[in-house]
Amino acid sequence: MIMGAKQMNISRREFLKTSAMAGGGLIIGFTLPGATRLAQAAGKEARMSAYLRIAPNNGITVVCGLSEMGQGVHTAIPMLVAEELDADWSRVRVEQAGVDQAFANPIFGMQATGGSTSVRGHWEPMRKAGATARAMLIAAAAETWKADAADCRTERGVVIHKSGRKLSYGQLAEKAAQLKPPADVKLKDPSQFTLLGKSGTRRLDSAAKSTGKAKFGLDVYLPGMLTAVIAYPPVPGGKAASVNDAKAKAVPGVRQVVQIPSGVAVLADGYWAAKLGRDALEIQWDHGANASLSSEGISKMLSAGAAAGGAVGRNEGDAKAATPAKTIQAEYEAPYLSHSCMEPLNCTAWVKKDGVEIWAGTQSQGPAQGILSQVSKIAGKPVKLVYSREDDTRGYFYRPASVTRMTGGLDADGRATLFTASVASPSIMEGSHFMKLPPDGVDEFGVEGIRDCPYDIPNLRVEYSRQEPGALQVWFWRSVGHSQNSFFLESFIDELAHAAGKDPFEFRRSLLGKQPRYKGALELAAEKAGWGKPLPAGVHRGIAVVFSFGSWCAEVAEVSVGQDGTPKVHRVVAAVDCGMTVNPDIVKRQIESAVVYGLTAALYGKITFKDGRVEQSNFHDYRMLRMNEMPAVEVHIVPSTEAPGGIGEPGTPPIAPAVANAIFAATGKRIRKLPILG
Repeated sequence: MIMGAKQMNISRREFLKTSAMAGGGLIIGFTLPGATRLAQAAGKEARMSAYLRIAPNNGITVVCGLSEMGQGVHTAIPMLVAEELDADWSRVRVEQAGVDQAFANPIFGMQATGGSTSVRGHWEPMRKAGATARAMLIAAAAETWKADAADCRTERGVVIHKSGRKLSYGQLAEKAAQLKPPADVKLKDPSQFTLLGKSGTRRLDSAAKSTGKAKFGLDVYLPGMLTAVIAYPPVPGGKAASVNDAKAKAVPGVRQVVQIPSGVAVLADGYWAAKLGRDALEIQWDHGANASLSSEGISKMLSAGAAAGGAVGRNEGDAKAATPAKTIQAEYEAPYLSHSCMEPLNCTAWVKKDGVEIWAGTQSQGPAQGILSQVSKIAGKPVKLVYSREDDTRGYFYRPASVTRMTGGLDADGRATLFTASVASPSIMEGSHFMKLPPDGVDEFGVEGIRDCPYDIPNLRVEYSRQEPGALQVWFWRSVGHSQNSFFLESFIDELAHAAGKDPFEFRRSLLGKQPRYKGALELAAEKAGWGKPLPAGVHRGIAVVFSFGSWCAEVAEVSVGQDGTPKVHRVVAAVDCGMTVNPDIVKRQIESAVVYGLTAALYGKITFKDGRVEQSNFHDYRMLRMNEMPAVEVHIVPSTEAPGGIGEPGTPPIAPAVANAIFAATGKRIRKLPILG
């Protein structure tokens, strides 16, 4: 991502220009979510909100305004365009867009990538871009041949007349750029798709990532660049009371030591010199109010908040007056979690007299641009800030910890008649600094996955209690509130099934009569997993189903438990209803990766505090799932003609409860606190 003041000031009108390329060709630009226009212009290419380019050599470039985070948008977005364009996929390439509000995600209203919104938000506008280009190319061919456009068709980057005459898109691009685009275009019926929904389409970014050609933030090197590392307070909310930097400045290569609000920065000619300089700093820290922060204290605060109840997020029937024949209660807990991105966190900034340029791995270009607009324009050298893994793990930037107290009731026939949940956690909405709690006081991320409980239970009540232990920044971890709340809910539904003496799968299915897509995913996962059929000795099944980010995902986990109590997950069968798909192979890979991510957290993930300090530092004590621990994963996609849902996150929430429920089936021990090990 590169941002500069001159680029920031380009007018919206300029971004909407479309043009013939300098060497001849076609550029089609469109303002999301749909308006399309096309024109001819001389000189260099114009930048637009989003666009595709067709070159004289038949090369097709789709510019993607979203961040590629491994979820496949650098392939999915071009596929949406290419399908309606009838492009030759072997000639399609992708280019990362610059930064401007014109690239705003239609769902967010800002240029940002998240919430599994990429395909959902761009399904129609990107297809319209391709269809518009196709219509213009056909019109150009018809004019060339003095023929009727209705007698022309397209196939793999070529316009074909019924007589057999052919012209490639590259041959037609310059002429097409001179024509007026149609006011509206007809999109293909899904039955006509040749690319979307089909397996086997290669990803456009795989080769570069596999060969090391892809460039990441950490790869940025600029002439005269300094590298910075920061000494952060060992206790959240602390600050430096005094700093002796004499030894740090004596380290060869160290150029500057700067005290900043968040700590002390050391700038040097390279990372190692900066790190050694930081190690040599003599800092007296004022630990502040959180010097005694502990995980035990955090748990007690959250538990007390859950017991006290809070703002009402959902209230159906009369939970307080209900008198079930059988009642069960349970309290569940999930810890803070680190994001632990694969690439060490880094950002290179060059503050010039006339602007600021930034190189960073980010999913929030738009908000970042707004922040940078407030930076004073002081001339200086480019600086690359690098976090070590320890800096990142101890960065006080986590998924919220949470405690939820639940009550369930059954009638004499074992039917669920009561469900209440009281959630206590820090607020992501308030912590984000760009959202506020709504008037009802319920953080939507704090209760998602519980407030939207799908089960047909007549008396249902959900409350939220905001609790803020320490000066910790909470943020959007993969699948956000669903990551812990689905573990709470789906584990507790299993408890209700057991209390009712019913099979966990059948118990769920009996409560999903009004939720056909929930039920469909649940039934497909159970069928493909062989639910009810014999398993090898010592292996047991658990099941869970979750709706999140526009998709329904059910997972069945097959688990054995060793004599020492250590679980082994052998197999996970997932069924996902994500509506129409762009690339089924990417869908399957996303579910597989979500299982890895969620299983890592379920088994090992936790950030804990003692005497105000984070106890974890690196992957030796903040463990990741190892290759020999990875289960076989099968992914089945529910056939659908519904609008696309999200896919980057929905596979994460079901894995923890599916595994925990399988452990209960194996041992009779109910897991109510994560992680399972430790």
